[in-house]
Amino acid sequence: MEKEMVIVLDYGGQYNQLIARRVRECNVYCEVKPYNSPIEEIKKLSPKGIIITGGPNSVYAEDALLCDKELFTMGVPILGICYGSQLMAHMCGGKVATAPVSEYGHTEVTIDATDSELFAEVPASTSCWMSHTDYIAEAPAGFRVTAHTPVCPVAAMEDQSRKLYATQFHPEVVHTKDGQKMLFNFVRKICGCKGDWRMDSFVETSIQQLREKIGNGKVLCALSGGVDSSVAAVLLSKAVGKQLTCVFVDHGLLRKNEGDEVEAVFGPNGSYDLNFIRVNVQQRFYDKLAGVTDPERKRKIIGEEFIRVFEEEAKKIGAVDYLVQGTIYPDVVESGLDKSATIKSHHNVGGLPDCVDFKEIVEPLRMLFKDEVRRAGLELGIPDYLVFRQPFPGPGLGVRIVGEVTEEKVRIVQDADYIYREELAKAGCDKGLGQYFAALTNMRSVGVMGDFRTYDYAVALRAVNTTDFMTADCAEIPFEVLQKVMNRIINEVKGVNRVLYDLTSKPPGTIEFE
Repeated sequence: MEKEMVIVLDYGGQYNQLIARRVRECNVYCEVKPYNSPIEEIKKLSPKGIIITGGPNSVYAEDALLCDKELFTMGVPILGICYGSQLMAHMCGGKVATAPVSEYGHTEVTIDATDSELFAEVPASTSCWMSHTDYIAEAPAGFRVTAHTPVCPVAAMEDQSRKLYATQFHPEVVHTKDGQKMLFNFVRKICGCKGDWRMDSFVETSIQQLREKIGNGKVLCALSGGVDSSVAAVLLSKAVGKQLTCVFVDHGLLRKNEGDEVEAVFGPNGSYDLNFIRVNVQQRFYDKLAGVTDPERKRKIIGEEFIRVFEEEAKKIGAVDYLVQGTIYPDVVESGLDKSATIKSHHNVGGLPDCVDFKEIVEPLRMLFKDEVRRAGLELGIPDYLVFRQPFPGPGLGVRIVGEVTEEKVRIVQDADYIYREELAKAGCDKGLGQYFAALTNMRSVGVMGDFRTYDYAVALRAVNTTDFMTADCAEIPFEVLQKVMNRIINEVKGVNRVLYDLTSKPPGTIEFE
């Protein structure tokens, strides 16, 4: 399918795929490529524009990640962001050095060149997100400085004749007030993209590519019942029909009543014509997790057991060529992508064992964010109540129980979480929340109930506002609702005598506890 494309060259920053997402919001197709992609491969793709991302390195260091100088003479518009701006300056003859004053967080940026196409319709002073210890000390010859801050003389620069643009700040994050306008100006005005790419194009193209890739092969889909795996399952169903078998593993780490709810939707009496198998292996997972407290080990164990269960089920139904998973990009980037830092491994990314009994693992949603997955789900005709279901991590309650996982702790967090979700729904507070749940801390404390001393667990409640799950802010739940939730949990859930509310944003925290 012929389409306009913008390439993002990945230099290892945490927001790199977020850039691609912002470009797609401009209805322009975008792909992320490794920083060291050969120049000839880039040319073959005929990109309308190139964006160079941020990253943790210094361009003047011995082990710096650089690029072919020819990149800047291709005549294709290029936007360098953060490290990408420093790389552009360094490769084009400017000077990059350690900044006398580092800048982190919200920063007021003064636009010096209001006639710049990049800053069209952007105020002369705007709040941007900075995160750098190096800076451009001297812009290369031929460049003009287009923005500055009190401590950063080159907050943005450009050479219009060579179609080279750079920002020291991050326009891709929501904290940069006019960032989306700047990216729109780059891809639609400077690159000249028409903006004719839509999510229906992604769905149509994906089905066609999956059909061609899989051919007559048999496919096994890891179906959890969450939005990611559900969209992946329906996508595969439309591509290969009855060649697909969906396996739902009830590992005993699901939310209360969730196993039966998933079977009701996807099982024999459900809405979809799928080969559906439910595997009840709760005790198997509890045994494997006994005595394990390290969160990374728990993720690895859960990930490997998932694969082993799928292998066993595959053998029962005959030879299976492909394993399909609902992996999305936040899973990938947090698990460490190329030069990006590993935050935590996910059961379906960093948690995969080294050897699996499948020809290949297929992840059709790997490059999408959660909101994009939902849009794809609506495009596929999946009902709203499934598409907008609360996200649930693959390792389930295994990462919402701090410390060792036991059957008793699972019961506690299931009951507490059920009460929390029920009360938020009653109060109408659940609308618009990115994610909300109850977690079980590993802390026990003294309490008093009915004139008797107790020594029980503390439950932590979490609710965040987010669009892309890469960043998140604590949601302000009304105090009277939290108080009602607290009263019900302490009175109805045996083993709990204290309820806390987590105010932490992401970053510095993550949305899940482990």
